[in-house]
Amino acid sequence: MLSAADKRILWQAADKLRVNMDAAEYKHLVLGLIFVKYVSDSFETRRAQLVRDFADPQSEWFLEDPEERPTELEERDYYTAENVFWVPLDARFELIQNAARQPGLGKIIDDALEAIERDNPTLKGLLDKRFARTQLPPEKLGELVDLIAKIGFGAGEKARDVLGEVYEYFLGQFALSEGKKGGQFYTPPSVVRVLVETLAPHRGRVYDPCCGSGGMFVQSEKFVRAHGGKLSDVSIYGQESNYTTWRLAAMNMAIHGFDANLGRQAADSFTADQHPDLRADFCLANPPFNVSDWWHPRLEGDVRWNYGTPPGGNANFAWLQHIIFHLNEVGRAGVVLANGSMSSTQGGEGEIRKRLVEADRVECMVALPPQLFFNTQIPACLWFLTKDKGAGPNGKHSRTGQTLFIDARGLGTLETRVFRVFSEADIQKIAGTYHAWRGTQDATGDYADQKGFCQSVGLEAIREHGHILTPGRYVEALAIEQSEEEFAEKMAELTQTLKSQFEQSAVLEQKIKTNLAALGLEV
Repeated sequence: MLSAADKRILWQAADKLRVNMDAAEYKHLVLGLIFVKYVSDSFETRRAQLVRDFADPQSEWFLEDPEERPTELEERDYYTAENVFWVPLDARFELIQNAARQPGLGKIIDDALEAIERDNPTLKGLLDKRFARTQLPPEKLGELVDLIAKIGFGAGEKARDVLGEVYEYFLGQFALSEGKKGGQFYTPPSVVRVLVETLAPHRGRVYDPCCGSGGMFVQSEKFVRAHGGKLSDVSIYGQESNYTTWRLAAMNMAIHGFDANLGRQAADSFTADQHPDLRADFCLANPPFNVSDWWHPRLEGDVRWNYGTPPGGNANFAWLQHIIFHLNEVGRAGVVLANGSMSSTQGGEGEIRKRLVEADRVECMVALPPQLFFNTQIPACLWFLTKDKGAGPNGKHSRTGQTLFIDARGLGTLETRVFRVFSEADIQKIAGTYHAWRGTQDATGDYADQKGFCQSVGLEAIREHGHILTPGRYVEALAIEQSEEEFAEKMAELTQTLKSQFEQSAVLEQKIKTNLAALGLEV
């Protein structure tokens, strides 16, 4: 497996070649080449194995007469029978690397991607063929090919694991480079792991109505494998409205060997639901926060609005109701939303939240610390929803009429000046508290309220607070310590921002005075 240092060095080298090219464009070149390198390596590994198998008396492929043993091994079934992508001769990475210094390299890569798609129906339309028209200088494209050639994927499951790690690492780094725009297709892994470890999707149908690049599914697969399950125990359903991101997700699923149903096309989950009849066991989602342009007149009276029509100026409660609609009778969901969803009363949101609480759909609320996301500084929270708060899988007890509140604002560690991550201990603290509260098979102990962190609250107490679901209202808050260095750094940032705003104000003031003077008016 590649170490963290190896992946970091690889990324730094790739990013250096980007020169002045936009990260959003460059992303598809790098990820496309990584994928071609992987399928070529897998193909060549399988070819080498076949050579050994044909000469091995213990192998089912053994051919006693050496004259009968094929040497070219250009038989598709030899590869597809072992779930290896068939790579035509003119699409192999060796050919691309040999052309790394030729002027027509971009077209050679596009032709290779076209050939791979043509011979592998599951990849049809997924590979991004933009190399011939890229703005990346030809010599830089050649250097990028040489860099990707250094990745050794190995064989079998190890190769797939290495590819998955590199692919996910690069997705994260591109999201960081793209900032707000990049964060729309990528949810940081530590946040996804909180959702996955809490919901524990051991088996059944897993759904994400705004799946981005598919990170929720990747972490779900890792969870299943870590707990001794089989990937075939989980069925994946997703939807994504952005076509380019939808293709990223589909490629990500192909890389990890998932038989995922991402719908026939990229489409909006509200107006063109690709899975209208799906009733999932689990839903994990990180919808875009506070979307204001989601409404369409044909959504009036939609069957999904069981708890009230969401306001046209904010999609938060549309997402929650869409997700509940797609849960089966014992289904559970984890959703990332802006903090405002816990207390807002605008556009009838307060009434919808009240109905969700009174219907006993809200199982757990988690307040998150700041700086967890690439794309926004808006404070966020986790909603855990369910249609059944009855006894946990081991029949320990029922939580009907109760809601668990967790204040996790004091958790997490700054990985950089602007980006925070949850440690393994943080993730297990949140998930472990939830499992203990529910009395599930994943629980490692009994639940107890913990001052400053968690509180189990009955319906009457929530009513007394006007159905506001902010954990700080129910969990006796502890002061969150702030070091002198953090305070000084924050004050320096704020002072610099204020200085910049003063400078802009002075420029605008002078422009106004100049314009007024031109009209014969003095200020």
